[in-house]
Amino acid sequence: MKKRQTTNVKRLTSTIDIDHTAKLANLDLSPAEKKTFDAQLGKVLDYINKLNEVDTKDVLPIDQITSVQNVTREDMPTPSLSQDDALKNAPRTYNGFFEVDAVFEKNNPE
Repeated sequence: MKKRQTTNVKRLTSTIDIDHTAKLANLDLSPAEKKTFDAQLGKVLDYINKLNEVDTKDVLPIDQITSVQNVTREDMPTPSLSQDDALKNAPRTYNGFFEVDAVFEKNNPE
């Protein structure tokens, strides 16, 4: 399926490759579904362009929309597992800690 691109340079431009996007999402799409998604994604981009046109320069950012404050409970220590109890069923431990396989590789520029 051919790529869709918006035409107005001042507006949001994005190239959407429906086949590539479907592959990333592990979807097998029929030609009709590809056509439908292409049209739907175009509408999404058009809507985003409309949102980008809204003047928000005088709008203050907010992180709390209600007047409720400090509704969390006090941090009260309570009895919990000892270190030994927490580790007793672990498949591997090292110096009193859980030992797990590495998830990141070391980046040694040599």
